[in-house]
Amino acid sequence: MTRYGMLIDSSRCVNCYACRATCQLNHSLLPTETYIKFEHKEEGVYPNVKIRTAPRQCAHCADAPCARVCPTGATYVADDGTVQVDDSKCIGCGYCTTVCPYDARIKREETGVVSKCSLCHERLARGEQPLCSGICPVGARVFGDLDDPESELNREIALRGAKPLGDGLTDSHVYYVR
Repeated sequence: MTRYGMLIDSSRCVNCYACRATCQLNHSLLPTETYIKFEHKEEGVYPNVKIRTAPRQCAHCADAPCARVCPTGATYVADDGTVQVDDSKCIGCGYCTTVCPYDARIKREETGVVSKCSLCHERLARGEQPLCSGICPVGARVFGDLDDPESELNREIALRGAKPLGDGLTDSHVYYVR
């Protein structure tokens, strides 16, 4: 069985926004809509201050609060461990947005569907990786199978000391190096 996940190494991110731009184009998102958000945090004490950037997105939780509260079953955890949205079932109620601890949901202006990162589910079905991980010029994103102990993803999680979002609260499949 496959259980997909991703590592995002915030310490390597160079603010190029290639991941976000590629995602927006691939999913026909409006310029005001994005599945990948960037947090900017000031660290240090003047005059030695720097801005650290942390990209964040849906954590693809095994215990997904958004799926539990969806009254129509539009949001669900797929067999591969990703959290998906069936647009045809979404009524736009926003319950999923309210309970998401990672602020990963957006309401699409053109459709009213409350959507999110799918880890490029259509690409996964063809044996390809998500666009955001493939486009990153500095290797800040690593995608793979969490159930394969020999996968590059698991090796990098161990090597970089990555931790899941929420520290186990929702059994996140997205790991971060902070």
